[in-house]
Parts: sequence; C-alpha cells; structure tokens
Amino acid sequence: MSEKQEFDSRLQAVLRRVYGEQTALASANRLSGGASQETWLLTLNGTGAPETLILRRAPEGMEATDDSRAIGLPNEAKLIRKAQHAGVAVPEVVHVLEPDEGVGEGFIMSRVEGETIARRILRDDEYAKARENLPAQCGRALAGIHRIDGSDVPRIRESTGLAQVEQYEQTYQEIGVCRPIFDLAIVWLKENAPKPLEPMLVHGDFRLGNIMVDEQGLAAVLDWELAHYGDPREDIGWMCTNSWRFGQSDKRLGGFGDVEPLLEAYAAAGGAEFTPRDIDWWDMLGSMKWGIMCMGMYETFRSGADASVERAAIGRRVSETEMDLVNLLEGQRHA
Repeated sequence: MSEKQEFDSRLQAVLRRVYGEQTALASANRLSGGASQETWLLTLNGTGAPETLILRRAPEGMEATDDSRAIGLPNEAKLIRKAQHAGVAVPEVVHVLEPDEGVGEGFIMSRVEGETIARRILRDDEYAKARENLPAQCGRALAGIHRIDGSDVPRIRESTGLAQVEQYEQTYQEIGVCRPIFDLAIVWLKENAPKPLEPMLVHGDFRLGNIMVDEQGLAAVLDWELAHYGDPREDIGWMCTNSWRFGQSDKRLGGFGDVEPLLEAYAAAGGAEFTPRDIDWWDMLGSMKWGIMCMGMYETFRSGADASVERAAIGRRVSETEMDLVNLLEGQRHA
C-alpha cells in the first residue's frame, strides 16, 4: 500500500466515524494555495454525508509550537466554532483530528462555495454586486470577531501595535540589509503610535485571499491561525494595506471599496466608532510588516533554505512596499 493509499484509508476511517459505516472516500485531492497549511478537497459517497468537505491539515513536522505566532489548527477550529456561534460567516467545523487517527493535526470543515482569488473578485463582472456589498459585510464580520471571548483557547497571545513594530524591527536588523525607507517608517511608527485600546480578539490576517466571496459578497472568513489579542484597528488597517488591494490602489479597502462604509457598519454592529484617519497608523504598520516579511522570504531563497520561485518572487515585492511607505509618509507630511 502506498503512502497516499494509507493516508486515504485512515481518512476514510475518520469519515466513517463521523458519518457512519456507509460513508466512502471517493477522492482526496490537495488544493493549491496555503503557504503554511495544507488544504484538501474531500469527495464522499454515502447516505447522510455531504458530497464534499475540506480538510485543513498541518504538513508533517510543521505543527505549531509554543513559540510560533500560529495558534495551531485545533485551536483554530475552536475559534471558528466560536465565530459561528457569534454570527460570523464561517465554514462549519465537523471534526477535529485526534492524534490516534493517524491523519495528522488539523480539522475537517464544510465546503463553502465561492472565490478566494483576489484578481477574480476585483475584476470579474459576476462579483460586481459582491464588491458593493463587501465593505459593510466586512465591517459587521469584524465587529462580531472582535466580540469573541477566546480566553479558553490556548496559545492566543497579546500583540499590541508597538510590540509588532519592535518585533519587525528586530527581524529587519537580523536580516542585515539596509533599506532607509524602512528605518524611517519604523521611527515614524514609534513616534506617532496611537493610544492603545483595550485588547480584544483580532483575526490577524483579514484580507482578500483569506475570505470566501460569492456573488452576493462575504460567504466565509477563513484562515484564523494568526488570531491574537490586540487593537481592533489592526484588522481594518491590514485590509487597507496597499499590497492587499492587488493593483486596485484607488480603492483603499482591499481594492474593492472605500473604508467609510466598513467603519459605519462596524460601529452599527456594536464596534467602536473610528474615522479613516484612525486607520492611517495601522495602514503604515501593515506596509512595513509586509515589506519586512518579503525581505525575510527572499532571504530564505538567497540562503538556499527554500529555493522555490515563489520565495524569490515574493522577495521582489519589497520594492512595492517601499513605494507604499514613501507615499504614506508623504501623505502624513501634508495631512
């Protein structure tokens, strides 16, 4: 029996435990995407079982550790269930994998129909209505996320804005490449840090690519592995970061809309009242963070630790974030 056949056999045993002995796994195919976690499309046969499910699984040997920023897939599953209870659009978690099942660390969830590829969401005619609806829908979703009590979920840490500036400054110094615009941005962020708000649960990576969108708009919030306690403005600012507008820079919110409708819907759904200016610092933080992440990815390529073309290509995006930081700093000078 091949390694894949053994994997499928163990997975079928899990599915039969969940849905009954008549359930058969027709196929398990790994999907593209997911830089840190595997995503599998499961096709099932059997009475009472859905036709398709999604398996989210940690690559072998890549399970989250105590010093990792990721909370780990079992904790992610627990948060998704809490989000569903809070009224946030998420997939339904149907089973969390146990160590003795031999499939690895992860969970099985319902398949949500829709699109995650940003260029299609931003440009295809079939998502025109979705683009109109998304700002308010994202505002309501974030208000729900920020109300979640994750106190009983292990490994959720607190990370303030200034703590992240210091964290990424350390990473930048360790890379050892001088990029003056990053030096300037770090100084500006330290000198202009807003008064911190009471920490609450934030998603940590709320943007196109990590949300499922259908023709009516937001269908599900995905990829909760970077959830932490922090400032709610972080989630809003991250979606406004120019790198996550995917070329549609005239639309501040994710390339599909303006931030004002999101802020209005967020406040109406119980969140705090923010202005677009309140998001500026977090927008700058987002560009700085992503630029240094890109530098780090190129370093893994240059060192040979990961010689993939993807790492090299992402490394080239450092220059884009440098231009974004120049524009943001210039905008603050004239504000």
